Amino acid sequence: MALGKGRLEAFSDGVIAIIITIMVLEMKVPHGETLEALKPLIPVFLSYLLSFVYVGIYWNNHHHTLQAVRSVNGKILWANLHLLFWLSLIPFVTGWMGETHLTQWPVFFYGVVLIMNGIAYRILALMLIKHHGEDSLITKAFGNDFKGKISVALYAVAILCTWLNPVISVVIYVVVAGTWFIPDKRFERLLES
Repeated sequence: MALGKGRLEAFSDGVIAIIITIMVLEMKVPHGETLEALKPLIPVFLSYLLSFVYVGIYWNNHHHTLQAVRSVNGKILWANLHLLFWLSLIPFVTGWMGETHLTQWPVFFYGVVLIMNGIAYRILALMLIKHHGEDSLITKAFGNDFKGKISVALYAVAILCTWLNPVISVVIYVVVAGTWFIPDKRFERLLES
């Protein structure tokens, strides 16, 4: 049974807004009045910045994706909730990673959350493609999703790199975010035609 997509979009937007709010509330005000008091907060802020970019990327791509579909079904609703579950863990791992100044286990679990977000997004895409058919706009927009597949592979590499040096992992997370920060034109091109 096909359902309207409006409630899914509204609910997702609300959850993502709450995720960003939780992340910013986790940043504690320094107890000193000098610039030196800000120094311990640098890893916290950098973790927040990276996660804000990731949540923004998911919101942006989610918005574009849903512009290319007409309707949803129960499986799509559950796939979307699966994605929102993993997105909702970003504030936790962000706070942990920032508070511990990018140590091994927090950076490892940050990567686990990122890879699960990537997998969850792929599952949502596959459910949308299945629902709309092989000749649909959504299928054409995703294509072979090379960038999505490479991202998941790079997250896996980054997770393994936490055993060598967590900073290498964070650099890989930044590189992946950078590739997605450049707007994805696949959907815009198809929606304009």
